[in-house]
Amino acid sequence: MHGARPTIGDVARAAGVTKGTVSLAYSGKRPVAEETRRRVFAAAESLRWTASSSAQALATSRTSTIGLVIARRPEIIATDTFFPRFIAGCEAVLAEAGMGLMLNVVTDEDAETAAYERYAAGRVDGVILLDVKQGDRRPDLVRELGLTAVMLTAEAPHEDDPVDTPVVYTEDAAAVGELVDLLVGAGHTSIAHVSGPLRYVHAAARRDAFVDAMTHHGLRPDRIVEGDFTAASGRDATAALVDRADRPSAIVYANDVMAIAGLSYARSSGLRVPEDLSVTGFDDSELSAHLSPGLTSVSTGADVRGAVAARTLLAALGGDARRPVLVDGTVVVRRGSIAPPSRH
Repeated sequence: MHGARPTIGDVARAAGVTKGTVSLAYSGKRPVAEETRRRVFAAAESLRWTASSSAQALATSRTSTIGLVIARRPEIIATDTFFPRFIAGCEAVLAEAGMGLMLNVVTDEDAETAAYERYAAGRVDGVILLDVKQGDRRPDLVRELGLTAVMLTAEAPHEDDPVDTPVVYTEDAAAVGELVDLLVGAGHTSIAHVSGPLRYVHAAARRDAFVDAMTHHGLRPDRIVEGDFTAASGRDATAALVDRADRPSAIVYANDVMAIAGLSYARSSGLRVPEDLSVTGFDDSELSAHLSPGLTSVSTGADVRGAVAARTLLAALGGDARRPVLVDGTVVVRRGSIAPPSRH
């Protein structure tokens, strides 16, 4: 870099922070941890960089808005209760901080990239990354765009994972294991799983937990059908499983929407729930408690996840680089959709 003028990006890299944090350290518009501030100033001094008015204009407190891009079809968002609950948790925290949430719903990767590029042009202070995929490209994308981000995922990050993006995580595996334990305890040995799209980390984590739990009980976890979290896929997956002579006696669904559709299909096919087919869901939607029978499901504490994600992002904007944060609150809710398998 001989002969070239140092940039705010050079300082950020040298200090191990984002460009927004460098700006905050100089502007004072939002508190920055003293250790972080000293690191920024030391990096700037060593590079002989001086904050300019244009650099200070990058301060991440300039919009008082957080961005959230959801890359799903609108009909999925409309029926999945996780999203409104998560957003409500975010909004509660942001409102206390005098900030708001900007939501963009997109249906393809190009539109997703464009949304983050608009955010980086000065529309938001930082972003929350939901629906993390296997090999997700977004952490690199937002880093290249200079956006401060927090990522919500369904498992603890591995030690060799990059730590540039703060992570808020849950542990879905234990809940899925408990569902399998309940079914095995009731006498089931033929248990199927209807997963979500396995490109998503949380869907794969639930599938892997199902496989592990079945294997632990000495059962074959070979009846797995991949759905897409919609009611239609839940119905189709259920049909593929029960419209055969060797149908399973129980099905573990990756979300409540698919479970409710599956339960309805089973009953319309002449099966009794839970006498002929036990079913479980995931997310504990409000409707689940009012079905007949009530659906055994998993309360994910989506509002708590949203609140923790928002608080973690606000801390990151203030220069507080945290270790991965575990959100505790995933609880199995037992209802009437599990019974011993029919002997007929």
